Amino acid sequence: MKKNRLGSSDLFVSELALGCMSLGTDENKAKEIIDRALYSGINYLDTADLYDKGQNEAIVGNAIKGKREQIVLATKVGNHLKEDGSWFFDPSKNYIKKQVKESLRRLKTDYIDLYQLHGGTIEDPIDETIDAFEDLKKEGLIRYYGISSIRPNVIREYVERSNIVSVMMQYSLLDRRPEEEVLDLLSENNISVVSRGPVAKGMLSDKSNEKVEQKGKDGYLDYSYDKLLSVSKQLDTFSPTSKTTLALQYVLQHPAVASAVFGASSLEQLNSNLNYDKAEPLSQKKFDQLKKISLPIKYDKHR
Repeated sequence: MKKNRLGSSDLFVSELALGCMSLGTDENKAKEIIDRALYSGINYLDTADLYDKGQNEAIVGNAIKGKREQIVLATKVGNHLKEDGSWFFDPSKNYIKKQVKESLRRLKTDYIDLYQLHGGTIEDPIDETIDAFEDLKKEGLIRYYGISSIRPNVIREYVERSNIVSVMMQYSLLDRRPEEEVLDLLSENNISVVSRGPVAKGMLSDKSNEKVEQKGKDGYLDYSYDKLLSVSKQLDTFSPTSKTTLALQYVLQHPAVASAVFGASSLEQLNSNLNYDKAEPLSQKKFDQLKKISLPIKYDKHR
């Protein structure tokens, strides 16, 4: 599988990344999915301290035992879990520096390749957060850091004030908001995009009609239920390329996007995404046709 450089770092990540949130808590099943992903050429795993109250990191840590050097390991911090299971956003230096040690323990590693702030607003103590990440780099506990955000105003602040190498953001054929004011900005500053939600809750997957029925009854962003069904049916006209593959190819077309993160709770889901690597490249003509069947929606908040 093709690998792309992540921003200005020396990390080279597979075009497809396995988002580990959907793995579940069956450790044997999760290990099977991770092993299959690694065997298929994926080297980029993404988790977070919040997923399953830390259990997800522990499962990933066990699954990659003996394979750590083959993997670009990413996790996230900033959601402060309380004893009652609730959480609050905490981007403070003290919390980040304390929590990284817990993530390292669960992941059974002595360093994290990419440590990401899991959310954020313009009101956060951004300089304090940046200081925490820079300290962790100097201490050798993390190699690089990034943010996970869809707020353009927050992204711009980190571009100007920090050494982030990546921004994880929601981006898909159904959510083209990053195209308007984020993708070019990040590309110009040599900061990579990691796209999450590239198949839009499955509504752009090979089971798109079924998923639209399940999850699109009340619409999605600016899309009505009828428009979602229309997009799903129009994707069939691009056969023989699968819908899942088209969705992944679309987000990876922009030079800013280094990797598309997908979740998989079964080998079937994993294999559906891995078909991407066997398909013919997406032509500019098809890319333009895909744009025409979707809506050019824009951010209306946090600008």
